[in-house]
Amino acid sequence: MARDPLANVSTLATPQTRPIPGRGDQVRNAAGGYVFDKDLWTKLEDFLILGTTGGTYYVGADKLTADNADVLFQAIAADGPRVVALLTGISTARPPRAPKQRPALFALAACYAKGDADTRQAAKAALAKVARTTDHLAQFFGYYKNLGGKPTARGVAPTAGRSLRTALGSWFLTGTADEVAFRACKARQRRTPQGESFDLRDVLRIAHPAADDEQRRTLFGWIAGNVTDEQAREALPAVDRFLTAKAVTSVDEAVRVVSDQRVPWEFLPDAMLREPAVWDALVGTIGMTALLRNLARMTRLGTLEPTGEATRRAAARLTDRDALLRARIHPMDAWLALRVYASGQAQPNPRADRQTWRPVPAILDALEETYELSFGTVEPSGKRLLVAVDSSGSMTWSSGVRVGGSPIGSPYEVGNAMAVMLARIERGGVHVIEVDTRVHASKVTPRTNLREISAWRPSGGGTDLSLPFTWARERRMEVDGIVVFTDNETWAGRSHPTQALESYRRTVNPNVRVVVAAMTAAGHTIGDTQDDGVLDVAGLDASLPLIVNGFVR
Repeated sequence: MARDPLANVSTLATPQTRPIPGRGDQVRNAAGGYVFDKDLWTKLEDFLILGTTGGTYYVGADKLTADNADVLFQAIAADGPRVVALLTGISTARPPRAPKQRPALFALAACYAKGDADTRQAAKAALAKVARTTDHLAQFFGYYKNLGGKPTARGVAPTAGRSLRTALGSWFLTGTADEVAFRACKARQRRTPQGESFDLRDVLRIAHPAADDEQRRTLFGWIAGNVTDEQAREALPAVDRFLTAKAVTSVDEAVRVVSDQRVPWEFLPDAMLREPAVWDALVGTIGMTALLRNLARMTRLGTLEPTGEATRRAAARLTDRDALLRARIHPMDAWLALRVYASGQAQPNPRADRQTWRPVPAILDALEETYELSFGTVEPSGKRLLVAVDSSGSMTWSSGVRVGGSPIGSPYEVGNAMAVMLARIERGGVHVIEVDTRVHASKVTPRTNLREISAWRPSGGGTDLSLPFTWARERRMEVDGIVVFTDNETWAGRSHPTQALESYRRTVNPNVRVVVAAMTAAGHTIGDTQDDGVLDVAGLDASLPLIVNGFVR
């Protein structure tokens, strides 16, 4: 008797190379498996958090960028003010949700260039919140020229309508006059993403903001070149400190103003910031976040050396528990600082030369302790978690995950690092596994040394992300939450992850919650977008452990 082909159709167990019958919301991923297509707004959120630098194992950065730009323009056409609200929330979140501001600044520029009147009005109110520094403003301006400018004989000129002029003016009106002066003094000139020069004086002339008091009027005149330095320093303390710093002509003078007057390092002349002795003085005065971000620079210049006095003082600050808690350094921040520093290389701007340094072992040790201490008073959720790290071949793509132009590891390494953090926070309430087309034991424990992870090698091969749920069901493992770190490129299973999850819920725990942490902005997910018990998160969100804890609770 011939086999009935209809007998192969099942909504309970469908091979991942075919869509689930009756579900029209599935799409084919880059690996050939069927997953759930994320809705427009979830795709946009992924882009704003993850960006597209480096691409993925299957998709190059250029195509990924084009795909996500299309998503952005579709969202602006559908509801521009909602786009502005979303990008503003991600940009201003504390702790930060996105490792870079560029996607949010690009999206804001697109809202101005392609949005309707309501969208531009929302973007106008958001500009000063999103573009908080001169560097941010330069990036926004450069993106806007590409998207909303007009061709001229000299290239492309921005089309500065009334709304944009008002928005640019709001940058100079947000905060007290001295706070704006501080921002302006930190960086008067920057370059746009296209490499063009960008000066606040030119922006001021375009915007023509109306000063609301005499102090701000003095500031605007000073930036425009119509008020003398002496007049400005009398009215604005930030300008006084800036001019004091800019007047230094020797290393000894720079050290003195840093040590005695606590002048911010950003105010010093560029030539002084290339001097090891100046950074030696700054080791004890700059903020904790600035210290973490400048470790590579200080090492490259020779301030931080093996057995050096500056190295000892920097290590002492990095391991000061009270100072770390006051600065609210998150374990993810500490881990990222460790990985960036340990990489020994950075290229924040593709147009610039690659920077290199030789990491100092004592600083690496101190950063590990920074990580340990930064857990502070984080309380465990008290829930039982199964954490699954995708260890398939696509999680090892060569470009990897990059932060500030530094390679911090493959998605597999990042997933394991996050798993360690969860295990550490939950203090024994977490079990970690690895999955490809089989389930493998994981090396992750709450006490895993972070340096170990970079030496780990995944099993490789295909991807079956139904396995965490099937494995837990077969063992009748009762957990409150299942967390999966993946790129969502599943294809090899005999049933879909959502079908395996439903089976687990029917037989073990009907209330289990699932968090799918995506390492790439690929636009799809293994999680059923109609399931309220499944949460999609994207990228290196520093608050991920708290998100997991709160969602599982």
